[in-house]
Amino acid sequence: MPDTPAHPLPGDPLLWALARTWLAEAQRVAVLTGAGASAESGVPTFRDALTGWWSRHDPQQLATEQGFRADPALVWSWYQQRREGVARAQPNAGHRALADFAQRHPGRLTLITQNVDGLHQQAGSPGVLALHGELMRNRWLSPHAPACPGAERSADSVARQWGGAADPAVLDSVPRCPDCGVWVRPGVVWFGEPLPEAVLREAEQAAQRCDLMLVVGTAGAVHPAAGLVLLAHSAGARVVVLNPQPTELDPLASLCLHAGAAAGLPALLDGL
Repeated sequence: MPDTPAHPLPGDPLLWALARTWLAEAQRVAVLTGAGASAESGVPTFRDALTGWWSRHDPQQLATEQGFRADPALVWSWYQQRREGVARAQPNAGHRALADFAQRHPGRLTLITQNVDGLHQQAGSPGVLALHGELMRNRWLSPHAPACPGAERSADSVARQWGGAADPAVLDSVPRCPDCGVWVRPGVVWFGEPLPEAVLREAEQAAQRCDLMLVVGTAGAVHPAAGLVLLAHSAGARVVVLNPQPTELDPLASLCLHAGAAAGLPALLDGL
């Protein structure tokens, strides 16, 4: 059995040691992370009643296509503020522990995240499956007009050339195709939109094939992401939940470990 974690953590040390044993034995590990994995980097959690984004803004206004079309300048300005906040955040020890494990064991770990902040990628995790898109990326709001030469440009390149933070009072501050006028929008999944099909398919395959699924920093209330844990459990995988508080996924878990990602992930993965 691998050594117990070097630093004491809440709960029975034997349970931490058992989880490390299971991780060491697993040939395929799938990891599902949520907002709690980035909370210790200073990125607000989705459901935090005091500091969460939705405590200050109406999601129907700021995180739907209808809201964007109604007021593109307001929505673009708000996302620019989010981007500026995320740009100041740095990967924490949990992000680094996952990246280091993946680099030590190529092809053994599949990292699936509900987070859009890009911190897993910044920490060096390869092949991250970002279910809800990426905040720092952009895409077109709708198809270009027929034969529009702008269709060959990427939304990211147009946004970079537009430059500057948006002024919510100035519609021209929102990037758009200079030829046909199609808006550039943030590359995240908004309410009412499907998840990226290819990404979801890869995540489902990883869940069905894994020997162990590690669930980190998510309450398990958002679907279809939470359904990946049920897929893994139904396929016979062990499920280990790492979260400071109880989650909706605990009934599926073989082990529940109550700690934050920045302390818990190094305790589970370092040295394996």
